[in-house]
Amino acid sequence: MHEDVIKISKKYIKKPKGKVFVVYFSSISNNTHRFMEKLDVNYSRIPYDLENELIVDKEYVLITPTYAGGGGDKKGSVPAQVVKFLNNEVNRNLCRGVIASGNTNFGDTFAIAGPIISKKLKVPFLYQFELLGTRHDVDTVRKILDDLWEEKENE
Repeated sequence: MHEDVIKISKKYIKKPKGKVFVVYFSSISNNTHRFMEKLDVNYSRIPYDLENELIVDKEYVLITPTYAGGGGDKKGSVPAQVVKFLNNEVNRNLCRGVIASGNTNFGDTFAIAGPIISKKLKVPFLYQFELLGTRHDVDTVRKILDDLWEEKENE
């Protein structure tokens, strides 16, 4: 994980209630979308088209890819669609954590969207994975989400 991550004590984490819910963004590569299909949780997708808007009404964890070119260049790391989604105060206030994907070829900016969002929203950076993730990544994220949720409604 990145060194520039705010460490949040477990006692200060806002634990969501209800069913596990994820909001995610996936570019036209659909890597993050394919990861979500394997995750088997309730989710909503942030629209690719900037003209459309997603507004959520329940607590969620955000999963986003990273757009960064490495070499310390963080400009544009968080997709514009995710920025637009989080600029909505309702959406921003319901976020309980962030998970980021990226490409390890970009070195120090691998999955850097996660720490950037974590710091901005003051929510935990929960995990990072490469591209569309492995079976291990899917299992790990599922466990993280199950452990994060305080109460689970019958699904």
